[in-house]
Amino acid sequence: MPSPQQARAQASAITSGKTAPEAGAAPTSQLRELFDGPRLSPGQRRIAQYLIEHITEAAFLSITDLAERVGVSQPSVTRFAAAVGFSGYPALRETLQSIALSTLGSTPGTAAEATSNELQAAVDAEIQNLENLRRDFADPDQVIRVGRALSKSTPLTVLGLRISVSLAEYFAYAARRIHPDVRLVTRGGSVAYDALLQSRAAGGTWVLAFDMPRHAQETLTAVRVARSAGLRVALITDLALGPVADEADVTFATGTGSRLVFDSYAAPVVMSAALLQAMTDDDPERTQARLEEYEQVADEHQFFLRD
Repeated sequence: MPSPQQARAQASAITSGKTAPEAGAAPTSQLRELFDGPRLSPGQRRIAQYLIEHITEAAFLSITDLAERVGVSQPSVTRFAAAVGFSGYPALRETLQSIALSTLGSTPGTAAEATSNELQAAVDAEIQNLENLRRDFADPDQVIRVGRALSKSTPLTVLGLRISVSLAEYFAYAARRIHPDVRLVTRGGSVAYDALLQSRAAGGTWVLAFDMPRHAQETLTAVRVARSAGLRVALITDLALGPVADEADVTFATGTGSRLVFDSYAAPVVMSAALLQAMTDDDPERTQARLEEYEQVADEHQFFLRD
């Protein structure tokens, strides 16, 4: 009889393409796609990030007000509009307003939301992050493609420093059940460099990196070292724009819960699980064999309590 993990691996294969009608991409995803193509300067990235985080308000600001909120000059806003493909700020604002109005139309307020306490508001924010991720998953092709690439990378390196350690540990723990050689890097500096260089020398082709707020300088440096060594980098982060995302080959940007003193990571964890699923789908025979072997060892050594 298959274990619950084996049964789920058999039943949960990701299907490429849209399987049911979906609403358009989440507003944050639309903005990230809009801003992700051109190479933006640091000041332009600040404008883009402000628009992503404050779309329902920022879309209706004048160029003067937007420049003041972001802390840049009005010509900088004009250059930003041109950099992302618009004739000027008015044309950009028209598109932003369309996205903002769709956001307001799709998230009606309720009396319960208006009277929620801080903890309920934090949960509401995480639900919205998951809703955005669900809409992004309407087209899972990139998840499938990257999951297959991670599956074929032997060894596969998983990098997470500082606050991102827990996410990297979760992914690596699960990936080891289905992949023959997963290497976890949770220390920065020369320790990370050694691990990355050794992974590439051993035949590895990909690194999965996690970069959650506050974004660490040592994560940026480690990603640059990985790229310089010839490794490709898939990044799970909260920002589609910024120095670390600029260095990555593929970025999966998901919202994090920021309503409490310490952030929460519901959407990044689901994103991680989706990539793990794509890895299992890439080589189902290997997945099945490794899960069976693990179950035998777990039974022999009584790893788990019997429910």
